[in-house]
Amino acid sequence: MKTDQIDIRVGRRSGAQKLLGLCAVCLAALCMPLSFTGPAVALPDIARELGGSPLALSWITNAFMLCFGGFLLVAGALADRVGRKKVFLAGVVVFIAASFSLSHASSIVALDLLRALQGLAAAAALSGGGAALAQDFEGAAMTRAFSCLGSSFGVGLAFGPILAGFLIQHSGWRSVFAGTAAIGIVALVLATLCMRDSRDRAATGLDWPGAASFTAALALLTYAVLRAPDSGWSSPSVLGLLACAVVLFGAFVAIENTVHRPLLDLSLFRYRRFIGVQFLAAAPAYSYVVLLVLLPVRLISIEGYGSLEAGQIMFAISAPLLVLPMVAGLLTRWFSAGSICGVGLVVAAAGLLWLAQCPPAHSAVAIVPAMFIIGVGVSLPWGLMDGLAVSVVPKERAGMATGVFNTTRVAGESIALAVVAAVLAAFAETGLRDATAGASLPPASQALSEAAHWLSLGSVGEVSRLLPGLDHAALLASYGRAFSDLVYVLAAITLLSAVMIFSFLTRARPAVSTHLGGADSVAE
Repeated sequence: MKTDQIDIRVGRRSGAQKLLGLCAVCLAALCMPLSFTGPAVALPDIARELGGSPLALSWITNAFMLCFGGFLLVAGALADRVGRKKVFLAGVVVFIAASFSLSHASSIVALDLLRALQGLAAAAALSGGGAALAQDFEGAAMTRAFSCLGSSFGVGLAFGPILAGFLIQHSGWRSVFAGTAAIGIVALVLATLCMRDSRDRAATGLDWPGAASFTAALALLTYAVLRAPDSGWSSPSVLGLLACAVVLFGAFVAIENTVHRPLLDLSLFRYRRFIGVQFLAAAPAYSYVVLLVLLPVRLISIEGYGSLEAGQIMFAISAPLLVLPMVAGLLTRWFSAGSICGVGLVVAAAGLLWLAQCPPAHSAVAIVPAMFIIGVGVSLPWGLMDGLAVSVVPKERAGMATGVFNTTRVAGESIALAVVAAVLAAFAETGLRDATAGASLPPASQALSEAAHWLSLGSVGEVSRLLPGLDHAALLASYGRAFSDLVYVLAAITLLSAVMIFSFLTRARPAVSTHLGGADSVAE
C-alpha cells in the first residue's frame, strides 16, 4: 500500500477498535437484506391498506433496489475521495431517517419515494463501510472480515422473513421499517466511536458526467423492463426507453475512457478474474434473490399462509447462509474459490429444478427441501464474493472495487426482479388465456393482461373481479404452471452462470494484490 495516498485520521488503533468497526459495518449490512425481505413479506398487507396499481406495488421493491444499485458506484468513488467513514456515517444517518419515515407513510407514492431514498442511503453505507474494512485488514484477516460481512447478509436474509412476519402479525407492517432503523442506530453509535476515517489522497474530484450517465442508463433500462408487461416489448415507449438506455451506457463508456480519474477503471476488464467476479456478483440474483420476493407472495397470497408462517417457511432457503459462507472460506485452503462458487451454483440449479416440480397445491413440507438445497448452493459463493471483489485492485481504490462489485450485484438484482416479474406475468397471461379459452364470452385481451399482472402479485381477488367466469381451481393451476415455467428458466440461467464461473475463475487460485500489477497474478 502506498502510505502517502492514504489519509488516516486516527493514530494507531487497537484490535478491539477494529473489531468494533467491523461490527458497525456488519450491523449496517444486516439492515440491507432486512430492508429487502421485510417489505416482500409485508407486500400483501401494504396493498390492502394503501392500495395501488401492480406497477406502483412493484416499485416498493424496485425503487429500493434500483437506487441501491445505481448509486453504489458513485458512493464507492465518494468514499475514496471524501472519506470512507464520512460516507458510511452519512449513509447510515439518512437510512435511519428514511426508515422511520417509511413507518409513517400514508400513500403508496410516498412509500415508493422513501424506499428510493432508503436505497441511496444503503448504497452509501455499504460502499463506505466495505472500503473502510479494506483499509483496516490485510491478507487473511481481510478475507475473514469480508466473510463476516457476507455472513451478516446471510443472517439478515435468514431471519428477515421470520422477523418481518412476527412484527407484522403483532405490530403491523410499519414496524418492519422501524425495526431496521433501530439496528441502524446501533451501527451509527459504534462507527462514530470506533471507525477511523481514510481516503485516497490522489483522488481529485468525482466523475459527475460518468455518474449521471450510468445512473440514468440503469434507471431507464429497469423502467423499460417494468413497463413492458403493460405496454408490450414492441411498444414505442418501451423501445424508446431501451434505446435511450443503450445510448447512455455508450456515453458512459466514452466518458470513462477520456476522464483522468474515471468512476470505473475500464482497464480492469482486461483481467479474466475481474470479469469472472462480475459474473459471480450477478449470479445469485436469478438463483436466489428473486425467490425472496416470489415465494412470500406465493405462500401468503396463493397458498393462504399467515405472515409469520410464511416467514418460518422462508427460513429454509436462507438458513444455510448462517454457516456455509464461513465453511466456504475454510474450503479455500484446499480448493480454488472459483471451483467452490461454480459447484455452489450447480447445486442451486438442482434445487430450482426440484422447486419447479412443486405446484401451489403441495404442502410446505414438499417445497422446504428444495428451498434448502437452493440455499446451500447459494451459500457457497456468498462468503467468497466480497473478498474476491477487492483482491484485483490496488488497496487505495478499494471503494471503487466494492462499488463496481456491489453495483453489478445489486443492479443485476434490480434488473432481475423487473425481468422476472415481466416473465411471470407473461406466463400467467398464457395460462389464463388457456383457462378461459372455452368460455362463451372470452375476456378481452386488456382484461387478461391486467389479470395476469395481478396474479403475478398474488392478488387472487383482483383476478376474480376481472375474470368472473374463472373458477378458483383453474386460477391456481394457471399460477402454478406460470411459476414452474419461470423456475425452469431460473435454473437454466443459474447453470449458465456456473459455466461462466468455471471458465473465468478456476484457472488460478485467488491472491490478494496490493497494486494493479498484482492483478496479473490472478488474471490468467
